[in-house]
Amino acid sequence: MSDAYGENVDPLSEAQRRVRRSPLLFTAPLVLLGLLIALLAWETIRGNVTAGARTEWPWRLQLIDAQVLGSLLAVSAGAVLARAQYARTVRPYLGWRAAWTEGLLAERAAAWRVGILNGGQHMAVIESWETKLVMKGVEGSDDAPWKSVSRTVAELTEAGFTVGRDFRLIGFGAGFPLVGAGGDHGTVLVGAFSELFVQRVQSLYVRVRVTDVVGDTHERVMDCLKGAWNDRAAPVA
Repeated sequence: MSDAYGENVDPLSEAQRRVRRSPLLFTAPLVLLGLLIALLAWETIRGNVTAGARTEWPWRLQLIDAQVLGSLLAVSAGAVLARAQYARTVRPYLGWRAAWTEGLLAERAAAWRVGILNGGQHMAVIESWETKLVMKGVEGSDDAPWKSVSRTVAELTEAGFTVGRDFRLIGFGAGFPLVGAGGDHGTVLVGAFSELFVQRVQSLYVRVRVTDVVGDTHERVMDCLKGAWNDRAAPVA
């Protein structure tokens, strides 16, 4: 699989990555900077030809005053650098935390509770939210396509699981905000899963894409069941 920049990436890699830059706030300034550099090159070449040659076409073509061009070039380069620095500052840092907890499923049975958070300093807005189910012992399950939460819930129901007793799976629509500097109060519930669910399901991936305040899109994939048995202990009330 290749990302927006043509690089091969693992579709199930849990590392956060930037998948798209803002065309308006990233591409447009770069195009303007490239145009100004081309104009500077033209004026530099034109300034080194003889005075007589500058009376003939195309050397007599002066597109912009050299002093004005220098000022525009400095401002444009500064804007591109400032945008790059600001984009790093406002970048979201998507993470997740999980623990065995009581009270989220029927009969207060212990459940593996999973939540997502944004550890950055600024808010990010969800662009898309998809899931991928991998059942234990089911051939070809690893190659299952990404689906909406509702379709995954239907698939789990067909497999014999009951919503509210065996699992809870939350879906988030486009535009849902993930508040920055996420702590315990900034963690948003993704789902809760019973011991039976964890025994029968190998992985339940969630792929979330968010847009930050400068218009860049970031993606992270997380396996909701990762570490469930390693962390099996007395559940937190």
